[in-house]
Amino acid sequence: MKLVILDRDGVINQDSDAYIKTPDEWQPLPGSLEAIARLTHAGYRVAVATNQAGIARGLFDLDALNQIHTKMTSMVHEAGGHLDLILFCPHADDRAPCRKPNPGMYREIAERLRVSLRDVPAIGDTLNDIETAQAVSARPILVRTGKGLRTLASGDPPGVVVYDDLAAAVSALLAEDPVEAAAR
Repeated sequence: MKLVILDRDGVINQDSDAYIKTPDEWQPLPGSLEAIARLTHAGYRVAVATNQAGIARGLFDLDALNQIHTKMTSMVHEAGGHLDLILFCPHADDRAPCRKPNPGMYREIAERLRVSLRDVPAIGDTLNDIETAQAVSARPILVRTGKGLRTLASGDPPGVVVYDDLAAAVSALLAEDPVEAAAR
């Protein structure tokens, strides 16, 4: 089974230092929904793993988060894509096993989908995303959107490929997929 793990804020949608608290604030990045659709059509399963400390901080509740994820799922579907799994960490405490860079969410993805995460592309915009992927032997990919440029300001993470956005990362991923390349 082919799988890709995506961070949410800053990869799929616009990010905000004040958190994405409502469905209206959730706005997809240009080309991100179409990129997910391209993954779906190429036979990839797509999982989303996202830290959502705004819940613990009282900025929004689970109902609001569910509404945001319903909007995201609907818009991905309208673009022709599918999200197989959305996991989130509601904690603000960095010691929570599910809070990235801790690997709890990624391990849950592996368990639920019954797959190894070795070399699975994991696309994110922060050092936490990179460290989480590395902790489970997934293949970290950094995008410059969201907090990506801030992440790069501290130096290029060794062994991590960097793309402008999710659409560019997916194009590169599909170009290296022999089944997808043969279909073109």
